[in-house]
Amino acid sequence: MLQRSLATNDRSWREVGMSHEFISLHDVFYFVRQYIVFISAFCVAGLLLSTFYVITSDPIYSARTQILIEPKIPRGLQQQQPAEVNLSLDTAQVESQLAVLRSQKIAMMVIDDLGLMNDPSFRDIHGPGIGARIRRAWASIVDAASLHDHGGYAALENFPWSDDKQTEVRQPESERERVAVEVFDEGLEVQRVGVSYAIDITFQSLEPALSARIANATADAFVREQVQTTTQAAGEGIVWLEKRMQEVGNQMNEATRIAQEFRAKHDYSIDQNQTPVGGQDGVAGGDRQTTLEQLEVTADTYRKMYESLLAAYTNSVDQQPYLIANARVITSATSPNVESWPRKKLILAFGGLAGLVAGIGFAVARRSLDRNVRSAQQIGRELGLACIGELPHVRFKRGGFGRLDEVLREPQSVFAASLKSAKLSINVARGPSQARIGITSVSPGDGKATVVSNLAALYAVSGIQTLVVNADNNSAVANDLLKTPNFDVFDQESVDAKGHVRKIQLIEETGYYCLKSSESGAGNLIIAKNLENVLKEVGLYYKMTLVDLPPFTSGSDTLSICPMLAGVIVVAQWGVTSMDQLAELVATLRNNNSTVLGVILTKVHSASTRDHRKLAAQAPR
Repeated sequence: MLQRSLATNDRSWREVGMSHEFISLHDVFYFVRQYIVFISAFCVAGLLLSTFYVITSDPIYSARTQILIEPKIPRGLQQQQPAEVNLSLDTAQVESQLAVLRSQKIAMMVIDDLGLMNDPSFRDIHGPGIGARIRRAWASIVDAASLHDHGGYAALENFPWSDDKQTEVRQPESERERVAVEVFDEGLEVQRVGVSYAIDITFQSLEPALSARIANATADAFVREQVQTTTQAAGEGIVWLEKRMQEVGNQMNEATRIAQEFRAKHDYSIDQNQTPVGGQDGVAGGDRQTTLEQLEVTADTYRKMYESLLAAYTNSVDQQPYLIANARVITSATSPNVESWPRKKLILAFGGLAGLVAGIGFAVARRSLDRNVRSAQQIGRELGLACIGELPHVRFKRGGFGRLDEVLREPQSVFAASLKSAKLSINVARGPSQARIGITSVSPGDGKATVVSNLAALYAVSGIQTLVVNADNNSAVANDLLKTPNFDVFDQESVDAKGHVRKIQLIEETGYYCLKSSESGAGNLIIAKNLENVLKEVGLYYKMTLVDLPPFTSGSDTLSICPMLAGVIVVAQWGVTSMDQLAELVATLRNNNSTVLGVILTKVHSASTRDHRKLAAQAPR
């Protein structure tokens, strides 16, 4: 019947521990509580790095000017599909103007107009290197703490990584122009405003006044370049017209002369050797002669061509002083008062968020690689056992495990409440008859003695006659409570069960009785051989017997007495005990026909068995 009750209790606890196979909100909160230190550390590190970047970066100022271009649409295309034609021409024209603004010609015009190659404030807007940043940060600390006389500050003056102290080498003129153009292109930003004909010209510089000057000079250079291009094209057209007019005028004079000579002869034919205007033969097909009408028509044609060219030439000459660009400035740049970079709030927020993400990633990676026991769900999922108690970390007391009589000194503490929950679970399992419970652990230092002593004290104060059999000579129970000479030890001649009963002594500090084993290895073997007779003898007087078993690392042969017990409780230290070793211990106990009641976690930093404690509180005694 006892075995059936234990199996039923183990199954109920297992169902509770393994009922949630998905990630619940409680699992998320537990994960955050468990790794809150690491996540917070990474978040703080991200904020510190972003702060370091902000305080060591040069402020960058942006000035913006705006120009408006006039579209050029041929009149013939305005009558044919205006919407599609206009859209195609607009896109091509605006993109062409953007390319002109970004060209090296505009850059050199601005550089020459403002003399930027000799301006020390005109330099690239790239941030300083890591050496210069460290130097600036140290200088800020020195200025804030007034440590100019400190030796460390003087030593850092010659910091080898600092790129603020570069020796100036005279560069060739072409190299200086190339560097100036690269700096100009780096600070210039040109973009179209929506689908309009307006273009934004933005320039970024380390000096606010310089950024405004360069932005305005860029717009002026673009307009001036448009005028120069139009003027140059008009000048080339006038030159061509002059040359063409001279050629057509000569041809017109020659044609007029021939017509006049023909008319003066009063004859309708001319000499066969006379060559007409334009190099054509006077006879067509060998039997036709040139007439006066043909000569007059030719001369009149050349005259009309000459008049047309003369009119175009006159119009070009008249309009040349009034040539204007197809672009104009609609907004001039002004000196900015606020830096555009670095954006301190945005960078700090990004640094904190990046640190948070990195911390969560580190916590997830560590959680996936960590094979130590950290939660009751982990025990239920991998071992199929219930976590019947989670004893919290007790600060400044016995390395965090709590004292041997912690439940008596602090009865209202969380430690006492958690152990009472484990006691209720054992009461459900042991039934109405006398119970003999063994308590073991994976390795020394897991808090097994603390669990044994405090659990026995709880039973003792509840009015139950409780006996603790100390089978682990290295236990704190043997070292701290059983040092008085009143306790005799077993030896090889002490095999009488009644003799063992006479050696049981009362621990007045805790209220329970204790039976001490031998300090030699042989004594443990004697207990293993005679414990059943001893337990039968003492069972007449004690309803609860707790056996402080040696840890698993002391050797599996020391656990040979476990089949004589009603059940075994395994103690594991939170975050220290390996899950593989714990699984090996449980497998050894099960192979030895021992009943494992559950696991008690000690030194828990973040409890995870709220459902277990609620269920244990409602369990009947």
